[in-house]
Amino acid sequence: MSAQLEIVEAQALSLAPAERAQFADRLITSLFDDQGIEAAWAVEVERRVKNIESGRAQLIPAAEAIARARAAIK
Repeated sequence: MSAQLEIVEAQALSLAPAERAQFADRLITSLFDDQGIEAAWAVEVERRVKNIESGRAQLIPAAEAIARARAAIK
């Protein structure tokens, strides 16, 4: 690992958890040059928000969703 990378890593690890998550998201996003992906996700997020706000989407608690997922892979 280069010295510069070690410095950046140390600085990143000193950030608050929320800041580290935001930084990680930016790093991962930077690996993909395809702006079409970002645009497609923006459209999908907007569609999902509208479904939630209009009541068309049925929301379930996270614990239940996790239990369903675990049951599906057993």
